[in-house]
Amino acid sequence: MADSDDVETTTITISADDDTTDEVTVPTGLLDLVAEGDQTAAETVGDVTLLSLASRAHHIVHHGHEADEDLEAQEARIMDLFEERFGVTFGEATGHQH
Repeated sequence: MADSDDVETTTITISADDDTTDEVTVPTGLLDLVAEGDQTAAETVGDVTLLSLASRAHHIVHHGHEADEDLEAQEARIMDLFEERFGVTFGEATGHQH
């Protein structure tokens, strides 16, 4: 078994509209595994980020949490952004529809 310290990593820098930044380091092989076609590392992390936020928003609104109108609007907006980026609805992409 390979030592995890020997696994190549890629660091992605994230910049927000409020001039804050963060970095995330992930195994390069995982980026290659989940990339679609010739996607860059940044595009792959962008896709995973949007998918994760859409999934979490869906879970919060539809599975056991009381959602107010603002939260429902936030969930609707991330679903619109999801469809714009991927060309399919969240439900179509995940097979999880209500």
